[in-house]
Amino acid sequence: MPDSENPKKTIRTFATATFFNDLGSNMFYPIWPFFVTETLKANMAALGLLDGIGEGLMSLSKAFSGYLSDRIHKRKVFIWVGYLIAVLARLGYAAAATWQQLIVFRILDRIGKERSAPRDAIVADISTHENRGTHFGYIRAMDHLGALLGSLLVLVLMQFLSYRWILALAALPTLVSAVLVILLIQDRPPQGTGKSTGISLGLLSKRFRRFVILSAVFALGAFSYSFLLMFAREAGFGKTFVIALYPLFTAAAAASSWIFGRLSDRIGRKPVLLISYGLWIVVCLIFLLVRSPALLIFSFVLYGMHKGILIPVQRTVVSECAPSAFRASCLGGFHMITGLCALPASFVAGILWETLGSSAPFVLSIGFSLVATLLLISFNPEETVEQS
Repeated sequence: MPDSENPKKTIRTFATATFFNDLGSNMFYPIWPFFVTETLKANMAALGLLDGIGEGLMSLSKAFSGYLSDRIHKRKVFIWVGYLIAVLARLGYAAAATWQQLIVFRILDRIGKERSAPRDAIVADISTHENRGTHFGYIRAMDHLGALLGSLLVLVLMQFLSYRWILALAALPTLVSAVLVILLIQDRPPQGTGKSTGISLGLLSKRFRRFVILSAVFALGAFSYSFLLMFAREAGFGKTFVIALYPLFTAAAAASSWIFGRLSDRIGRKPVLLISYGLWIVVCLIFLLVRSPALLIFSFVLYGMHKGILIPVQRTVVSECAPSAFRASCLGGFHMITGLCALPASFVAGILWETLGSSAPFVLSIGFSLVATLLLISFNPEETVEQS
């Protein structure tokens, strides 16, 4: 039976591929801020710029690939090519001599994320309202499980290898992901009759547009994880201990993705998203108000839960609000807008850190998060559910 007719096989293959990719990604994510600031001598503003550029370019690549995937009725090629681009980018990180050179490879790495929208569209198409949240949550859980293993592996590797060697080795698991998709996934054209000739705002529901807006507001305050690591370092934790916080975050994210994905199928999407927003606000408050080592460590658990809930449930809502023939376009467009908001979020956070102190980014983030929470309270995603 072709995998396009076997949803369970398709979901398992995507979950395994994302496991290996994030194993590689998280062999360098925990050491990324230290590689940038110590090995390549960049300041916090430069780190924020690199992270912001990464998020912005990732969003554009997702939007373009989503639109093109719907337009040419192809999904698979965007997925395996995206993995191969990430392989090249990680090798480039390892070879960079200055932080400015990282910009090129950061752009390349994030362009590789063009695989996400076509893959998520396939997942949405082969799912129903009763299991869509579970499927997205399961894939995201495997994503975080790979991240957990990668972040534990880097704790061992850094005792024997330089940051550059670790970055180079991080390319290998992602190469496995590309091979898995090439061998085990068959193309699944978009649902819907006829050929898509393009998407316009008139085809999108008012609730879809509202969800994009409230998610964009939240993203404006959601600076990158690098700032949490650097804050913990500033608070007096040793470098090895700070890097060890990353597995704690990923373990919490892995557990919450699947659990809350299933919960969103049972109690609805909005209550679960409100939990995610609330967790991020609590994390910011802890970093602002508390200097207790135990609470700072606990905040990484809460942050992991927040991220584990947020992404799969967002994707579920978007896929259910979108016309089936344009799911990849809508998923890509959603990621484009929220990602472009993440660019100034991290860059401004870096500027605020340098000029006003490490607490300033958290104050700004709480403000955006509260506004987004109020917008979410008035939002009803269930009315737009497409039974498929």
